[in-house]
Amino acid sequence: MKRILVTGGLGFIGSHTVVELQNTGFNVVIIDDLSNSKIEVLDNITEITGKRPDFHQIDLRIKKDVQAFFDNHHIDGIIHFAAFKAVGESVQKPLEYYENNIGSLVYLLQEMRNRNIDHFIFSSSCTVYGQADELPITENAPTKPATSPYGNTKQIGEEIIRGTCKANGLNAIALRYFNPIGAHESVKIGELPLGVPQNLIPYITQTAAGIREQLSIFGDDYDTPDGTAIRDYIHVVDLANAHIAALQRLIDKKNLNNFEYFNVGTGKGSSVLEIVKTFESATNQKLNYKIVDRREGDITAAYADTTIANKELNWKTEKTLEEALQSAWLWQKKQQTS
Repeated sequence: MKRILVTGGLGFIGSHTVVELQNTGFNVVIIDDLSNSKIEVLDNITEITGKRPDFHQIDLRIKKDVQAFFDNHHIDGIIHFAAFKAVGESVQKPLEYYENNIGSLVYLLQEMRNRNIDHFIFSSSCTVYGQADELPITENAPTKPATSPYGNTKQIGEEIIRGTCKANGLNAIALRYFNPIGAHESVKIGELPLGVPQNLIPYITQTAAGIREQLSIFGDDYDTPDGTAIRDYIHVVDLANAHIAALQRLIDKKNLNNFEYFNVGTGKGSSVLEIVKTFESATNQKLNYKIVDRREGDITAAYADTTIANKELNWKTEKTLEEALQSAWLWQKKQQTS
């Protein structure tokens, strides 16, 4: 079976994808620098799947270390997650985001070119669309100027991959994620932000658990039914399975072009207040929240048209918003007792 490198494989989405890869029968090698993850996740992946992935702690910004890894390991394909990913933080630290997100991508693609490695799945984002004119967002929507350095690194990343595919014959798929949430049903892996959470759901669960005093909702004056921003929240296990489908598409040579991109979401938008109310209903927890000023870099609304991904990848979401929020809460409660 093919040997797949997963960069950032101990992170939130990466760890769930490693589990699904191993359960499907792939041999997995993980690279992670542990800057936003914990080594204990490796043990938890092993417990879930009964198989321990090959792990290497490497900072992909260090070119010689990337080269040394490929000198010593045969790889058949790469799923590239390793990147900084917080919109708000990227506005404050743009240079760190460009260095990490672009530099590591270039070094990986150079090694793929030099060693004739094919099959590349890129962790992209719906932020490449900027503030969309029409909803739901289709793959034909124009990519507008990014509203944050994070979004811009995803736009630039896709351009780099497209150029590499054209010049070097690489086959690649970019998955444009919407908002991944939830945790594995085993409650052995989930979203584990280090420090103050940058994403909504872990901040909600930490507020419900009493770790955070209050949830801040950034703006209630957006042009939406309740004034709060709308996003498309997808269960992380559904998202992980989209990567398996995309990888299999390349392995089976079913891709129509050597660079493709797909929207990966549920196709339904939920406002921040709707998420708060659904969480309270699904978990019987009352949340303390307040409305504060908008956060720089945020857009009004984004949710996916998943028609093309459903058809071409033969994939669709299976888990509900309630299931995702319940699993996130169970995961949070486990962290309190472990």
